[in-house]
Amino acid sequence: MNVRLEHANICVNSIEAMIDFLKAVCPEFKIRGEGVSQTGKRWVHVGTDDTYIALQQAFVKSESKFEPYSGEPGVNHLAYEVDDVESVQARLLKAGYRESTVPNSHPHRKRIYFYDPEGNDWEFVQYLSQVPSERNDYKL
Repeated sequence: MNVRLEHANICVNSIEAMIDFLKAVCPEFKIRGEGVSQTGKRWVHVGTDDTYIALQQAFVKSESKFEPYSGEPGVNHLAYEVDDVESVQARLLKAGYRESTVPNSHPHRKRIYFYDPEGNDWEFVQYLSQVPSERNDYKL
């Protein structure tokens, strides 16, 4: 059985700010669909023909903000594989997004991390090898 993640669904305060972030990551991303949910809140699907991020308009204000890597239950980061991690980094920095990359030197992949406008952390990885054992080497 082949499995792949088709999409992730994120509830956000500003759909437009998230669309801007995602298009800074990948200018080829497009709005695949949009509408209004049964609860009357806007939703938008942003991505490619094969994968996307579903954005849902938040309608409840949280008492506390989730902090990635805090140990609380939640998503620490989402990751996209990209062809050129340096160009993603340059676009995000130029657009004013805050980088959260920690040192992570590896001979077979390059990784960067950035916060989106909602404070979520995103990873972007470029693999430098097509050999699975090298791409998935965690001992380094």
